Amino acid sequence: MIADRAALLEALAHTCVQAGAAIMRVYDAGFTVAHKADASPVTEADALGEAVILAALADLLPGVPVVAEEEHAAGRIPEVADRFLLVDPLDGTKEFIRRNGEFTVNVALVEDGSPTLGVVHAPALGRLWAGDVTRAIAWSAAVQAEGTMGAQEMIAVREVPPAGLTVVASRSHGSDDTERYLAGFQVAERVSRGSSLKICLVAAGEADLYPRLAPTCEWDIAAGDAVLRAAGGRLLAPDGAPMQYGKPRFFNPGFVVVGRVEAPPIGPMLTTR
Repeated sequence: MIADRAALLEALAHTCVQAGAAIMRVYDAGFTVAHKADASPVTEADALGEAVILAALADLLPGVPVVAEEEHAAGRIPEVADRFLLVDPLDGTKEFIRRNGEFTVNVALVEDGSPTLGVVHAPALGRLWAGDVTRAIAWSAAVQAEGTMGAQEMIAVREVPPAGLTVVASRSHGSDDTERYLAGFQVAERVSRGSSLKICLVAAGEADLYPRLAPTCEWDIAAGDAVLRAAGGRLLAPDGAPMQYGKPRFFNPGFVVVGRVEAPPIGPMLTTR
C-alpha cells in the first residue's frame, strides 16, 4: 500500500496509462460491439482495461472497495463505506466505437462522500489529467504511444473571459432542456467533446461551463470531479450542492460543471421534464 498521496496519485496515473495501452491495442486491431442489459454498448476493451486497473488497485490500495463499471454490470458490487474507489475503464464507449478518440480511462478515490484523488487518461489523444483535492494540486501531462509520461503542467480553472463563456456540450447527449438552461448565460463559444474530457476542459481553463441534464453514473464523473475540484472548480448536483458519492445505485440524475461561474441549480428543470 502507498501511503503518500503524491506517490499514490502518480501510481494511479501510471495504472491508467497501462489500461489505456491495453485499450488501444483493441482499438487499433478492431473489435466487436455487444450490448449490456440497459442497451448501452460495450466492447472487449472495456473488460480488458478494467482488468488491468483492478489488478493494480489490489496492490496499491488492498482492502479498499472498488466499484467498477463492468463489475457492477455483472452484479459484483461491494459494500462501500467512508473510503472506496470508482473505476470507469472506458468512458465514452460510443466515441470509441465511432473511432474519434474522445474516450477516457477514469479512476477516483472517494473519501467521506467526496472524490479526493482522480486520474483521467485519454489514450488516443495522448493526454492525462490528475488531481489531489486535499493538496489543491491538479496537473496534466502528455503521454507518448509507448506509455512514457511527459512533464507535469499545473492546471486551474480560469476567470471568465469578457466576451462570454466557453460552454462544453456532449457529442452524444444534447437536449432541448440544455438549450433552455444555457439561454440564461452569455455564451461566446461552444465546444463538443465526448466522455469525461468535458470536465477536464473546464478544470484546465479551456472552458467555463458544462451542464448535463441527463443521467450518469458516479464512475463516469468521479475522476474528472476530483481533477476539477483540485483545479478550483465545482461539479454541482441538481440541488446546487457539491456532488456526493456512494448514493443508491451510484446514480446521478444530472449535474453542472463550473469553473469561476455562478450557475443556477438544474433541479427544477429535471423535475419538470
